[in-house]
Amino acid sequence: MTSFEDRQRAFEAKFARDEEVAFRIVARRNRLVGQWAAELMQLTPAETDAYAKAVVQADFEEAGDEDVVRKVYGDLTAANVDIDEAVVRRALEEKTIEARRQLLQSE
Repeated sequence: MTSFEDRQRAFEAKFARDEEVAFRIVARRNRLVGQWAAELMQLTPAETDAYAKAVVQADFEEAGDEDVVRKVYGDLTAANVDIDEAVVRRALEEKTIEARRQLLQSE
C-alpha cells in the first residue's frame, strides 16, 4: 500500500507544481500585455508599471482571459488607440509564449 500512497503523493505534488507554474506564466503574461498596451497608450514609465499591475489584478475578476481582454481593449479604446479586440487576443497569445520562455530561462 505504501507504494500506491507514494505514487499518489508524487502525483499530487506534480499537480500542485504544474498549477503554480501555470499561474506564474499567466501572471507574467498579463504584466507583459499591460506593458505592451501601455506602450501603445504612450504612458510614462511609472504609469506603465502601475498599468501592468492593474492588468494583472484584472485577471482575478473571473476565470479565463475575458476580464483581461475587456480591460485592455477598453483602456486602449478609451485612449483613442485604433485597435480591435482580435489584436488584443493575439497579443495575449504572443505574450503567453514570451512569458513561458522567460520563466523557463529564470529557473
